[in-house]
Amino acid sequence: MQRSCNAKIVATLGPASADRATIEALVRAGADVFRLNFSHGTHADHQQRLDLIRSVEADLGRPIGVLLDLQGPKLRVGTFATGPVRLAEGMSFRFDLDRDKPGDATRVALPHPEIFAALKPGVELLLDDGKLRLEVMSCGPDHAEARVINGGMLSDRKGVNVPGVVLPLSALTEKDRADLDFGLALGIDWVALSFVQRAADIVEVRQIVQGRAGIIAKLEKPAAIDCLEAILAETDAVMVARGDLGVEMPAEQVPAIQKRIVRACRRVGKPVIVATQMLESMVGAPVPTRAEASDVATAIYDGVDAVMLSAESASGKFPVESVAMMDRIIAQTEADPHYRAALDASHTPPAANTADAIGRAAHSIAGLLDVAAMVAYTSSGSSALRMARERPRAIIIGMTPRRDTARRLALVWGVSPVLCHDVTNVDEMTEVALQTAVGQRFAQSGQTIVIAAGMPFGTPGSTNLLRIAQVA
Repeated sequence: MQRSCNAKIVATLGPASADRATIEALVRAGADVFRLNFSHGTHADHQQRLDLIRSVEADLGRPIGVLLDLQGPKLRVGTFATGPVRLAEGMSFRFDLDRDKPGDATRVALPHPEIFAALKPGVELLLDDGKLRLEVMSCGPDHAEARVINGGMLSDRKGVNVPGVVLPLSALTEKDRADLDFGLALGIDWVALSFVQRAADIVEVRQIVQGRAGIIAKLEKPAAIDCLEAILAETDAVMVARGDLGVEMPAEQVPAIQKRIVRACRRVGKPVIVATQMLESMVGAPVPTRAEASDVATAIYDGVDAVMLSAESASGKFPVESVAMMDRIIAQTEADPHYRAALDASHTPPAANTADAIGRAAHSIAGLLDVAAMVAYTSSGSSALRMARERPRAIIIGMTPRRDTARRLALVWGVSPVLCHDVTNVDEMTEVALQTAVGQRFAQSGQTIVIAAGMPFGTPGSTNLLRIAQVA
């Protein structure tokens, strides 16, 4: 069972999609990767869902990726003695470290000393996803006096955002470390790191992961945008997490930042996911708004590798319908003649290295010869990524003897991952590639395929060979 669309779909699992029948229906509707959101649920919940995914994968014969999304250092206020309080515009409000004393209409605990260490007068504090806005008037190592700019009701454990400030926080909490160890032991394929602020956050996670999963940097803080290139150099993929990004930055800036991130990822050939509220109305309705459909289509025109569903598939009333709708939007967009024109117009020159040269040459040959399929014989996935960077017209068959690589490639634009046996020479590789292209119904008698690989075989990141073959 292979997908026909280039852009992939990431679907979040949750209470509305935790049974085997629904997971299989989501795959048949178009889901390529499943997200396990460790901000919710227990380890037992996530293990059960992963077991079901692997069962469906075995039955359908198609590699399915699994993404572990870490909660990250979510900052929250404490609790209130008598329930929610109203903060009126212009009033003073105090934050301090006294978590044992319940809050009231004049103060509340903010049990994060790292915030106070980074605050200074004039800094803004955003509460409850930006619904309330306060400005710091004075502060110390254990407190801050703030003035309410935009008021409203504030209740227990609401989130706090500090835009424009790099907080001295590790991107990994103790909960994240336990969740990551658990997920790696289960065999997840991708790990998404929340609230990345700098490239060092990725380095910290990589030292733990040790190549057992791909790393996705979730870009949701202005500080991360300021050091985008450094983060791209360290991460394996990127997620444009528009939820918190839209809180910490003016809403009108988010579309331009999204496009900037997508262009940067495409330039270096690293997968990019656009997430948050893509079909939000389908949480409770069987169809999306026109604006939401346009939002998904815009991301596809930009050439993103994947678009993601959150509450729509995790807790909404129409999880399967949401995936099916997203799949139809992708298919319709990719069938538009302007889609190819947009991809070509936004293409950037490859880097001056062997792997990118092979990818670019394969793309040129595919255009000249009108090939039926492009085959990347790959151990690490690198050959397939270099091909996908070029956004070719032909399908990319990501052939690999490694199951973990096949599952990671399920996230990559235009790649249809196929598990195969190890090959020992170029002739055997060519024969296996031809048989796979025909067997997967991507090519037929008389058609041509282009094959890229690395010599010696099994050496990660060694893409250095290009071959043209014809189906007998």
